Amino acid sequence: MKTYSAKAADVDKKWVLIDAEGLVVGRLAAVIATRLRGKHKPMYTPHIDCGDNVIVVNADKVVLTGNKRDQHKFYWHTGYPGGIKERTAKELLDGRFPGRVLENAVRRMMPKDSPLARSQLANLRVYAGGEHPHEAQSPEVIQIAAMNAKNSKLAKDSKSA
Repeated sequence: MKTYSAKAADVDKKWVLIDAEGLVVGRLAAVIATRLRGKHKPMYTPHIDCGDNVIVVNADKVVLTGNKRDQHKFYWHTGYPGGIKERTAKELLDGRFPGRVLENAVRRMMPKDSPLARSQLANLRVYAGGEHPHEAQSPEVIQIAAMNAKNSKLAKDSKSA
């Protein structure tokens, strides 16, 4: 028996739509990273981009569990001496680009900075509001909250009430 290895021409890319309202960031990012890499398909091949195109709407309404919204800090360095900067997750979500919290979470779950990871991340489109310009691709809607009760903070709150 020989191991099957997919070719780039064999890949069938779908368009997937995910509504992120009320979903927990880490769990959502794990599902998105799996979809982008193509690990949900039986023809998965590690060195080929066989993942789907993922559209995420309402990225500004994602939920961070615990005190992460106020305490989790994102760091970066400007390149100058003493140039370390930080922002909390609350500042990012309330700021100009709230989708970057989710984008960074997905990027950090992909294989480390490689050409393949960059091409797979190009298939991710994150929008802060409920509108997106990809209706022509007729994306398939995926209900992440229905997969597991822990995926949605809203589902957990309604059960405890």
